[in-house]
Amino acid sequence: MISPGFHNLNAGPDFSDARLRIGTTQWAGNVEIHLNTSDWFRHGHQHDKAYENVVLHVVYNHDLPGQDTHIPVLEIKDAFNHVLFHRYRDFLSAKRWVPCINLVSSVPEHEINLWLERMLIERIERKSEMIGLFLELGHNNWEEALYYTLARSFGFSVNALPFEMMARSLPYSLLVRHRDNPMQVEALIMGQAGMLSTEWKDEWPQQLITEYHFLRKKYQLVPNDLHLWRFLRMRPMNFPTLRLAQFANFMSRTPSLLSQLIESTTLEALSTVFSSITTSVYWNTHYLFDKPSGLRHKNLGNNAVNLLLINAVLPFLFVYGRAIDNDVLCNRVLDFYTQIPGEVNTITTHWKAAGMDVRSAFNAQALIGLKNDYCDHKRCLECRIGNYLIKVP
Repeated sequence: MISPGFHNLNAGPDFSDARLRIGTTQWAGNVEIHLNTSDWFRHGHQHDKAYENVVLHVVYNHDLPGQDTHIPVLEIKDAFNHVLFHRYRDFLSAKRWVPCINLVSSVPEHEINLWLERMLIERIERKSEMIGLFLELGHNNWEEALYYTLARSFGFSVNALPFEMMARSLPYSLLVRHRDNPMQVEALIMGQAGMLSTEWKDEWPQQLITEYHFLRKKYQLVPNDLHLWRFLRMRPMNFPTLRLAQFANFMSRTPSLLSQLIESTTLEALSTVFSSITTSVYWNTHYLFDKPSGLRHKNLGNNAVNLLLINAVLPFLFVYGRAIDNDVLCNRVLDFYTQIPGEVNTITTHWKAAGMDVRSAFNAQALIGLKNDYCDHKRCLECRIGNYLIKVP
């Protein structure tokens, strides 16, 4: 075999544009695969013009010996290790949470570490697809792309979409223009989120409404619908009103988003950029407009800061570092992942029970990606860990 060609997932032969040598002759064409040679006739391929260019018929069992099939037949029944085959088949048929969950602890640590680094980078690259869309939306302005990325992440998983819609409806350049006036920034963000569509009674929301009506008319803004936001079964600290107030505070006091993140060469410095986020004074005694609460300063908690770093800030910096060929920045990002505590969820809890190290965000994020993108799809042959377990003596 010179080249197996390309796997065809549509109608027609299984592989196209293969190149192989039979005897002294080099052939180019398609390859069909069956369990038995007779399947060729049972499927009616002899009458299908799509199969006229098949140059090799690969079968597990050549059950038509001596019969002229006009196409070279390769029987592989005795050409592979049956122990490996049965191990792989057991993985495919396994009903366990992960096919190898009862064996993974036996894999050498260096094998696991190499694969987890690959998994983390793949996970970051998948996040980069959305960052690429934001970069296109921002006309290749990295600062604006970061604005969209952070806005979506401030909504966390439940309110990510309405947060993103708010940011898309409010140009970054407009926020920059009003950055010196925190009340105007909060009015713009709350207004575009649809939070000022009600006649609130408290003095602060009334001031925001007055300011927003002026700015909305001036810039011809169209607010989003209030019903998009979710409050149900959420802890007050995660209410979108509070997250919007925190985002407004962040946008009003950060002169250059990207530069500040790049210049944070330690995890402590990077975390401080977000842990220092607070809100306007009104929110110290409120989670919702017109509904007083006990006095509490509404800074972002450590868990919220870590989630922002893991899901938005670090992937963005990694993608940016690659775009400008800055290996130092990319390696710094990967190092930060090792310093952040791992996320605790159903997936990481299962991996921990299986003996995997999930203490760092590096491992936790890699294992989440491994479960979602490989294990759930039984991609054991494409997995370094799966390959090791299948091949182990």
